[in-house]
Amino acid sequence: MAYLTDRKRAHGLGASHSGTRQHWRMSMSSVALAVLIPLFVFTFGAVLGGTYEEVVIYYQRPIPAAIAVLTFVVGFWHFRAGAQVMIEDYAQGFTRRALIVGVTCLSYALAAIGVLALIRLAL
Repeated sequence: MAYLTDRKRAHGLGASHSGTRQHWRMSMSSVALAVLIPLFVFTFGAVLGGTYEEVVIYYQRPIPAAIAVLTFVVGFWHFRAGAQVMIEDYAQGFTRRALIVGVTCLSYALAAIGVLALIRLAL
């Protein structure tokens, strides 16, 4: 007689067969954003109202630049994953696929624009 635990019976079940992994990733990105957003606000607030030259000099330093890049990347990844879950819950068929592709492209494009703008500013 095979003994199955509750976890073994539930493993791989659900609509997408990856709900636990997706929940875990969203939780980790939420924790990362809880740390990154205040750091970004403080680093961005330090140069808010400064001249263009002051902002360029400030973001040439590695710590503020790294905080800004990480905030953009993690923030837009979190946005993409959350929007995908919302779309999966409320849309069906071709509309679901089209919206997921659109949101994925939008989030990657916005993250790339933010990172490239920061790199251009820092160089």
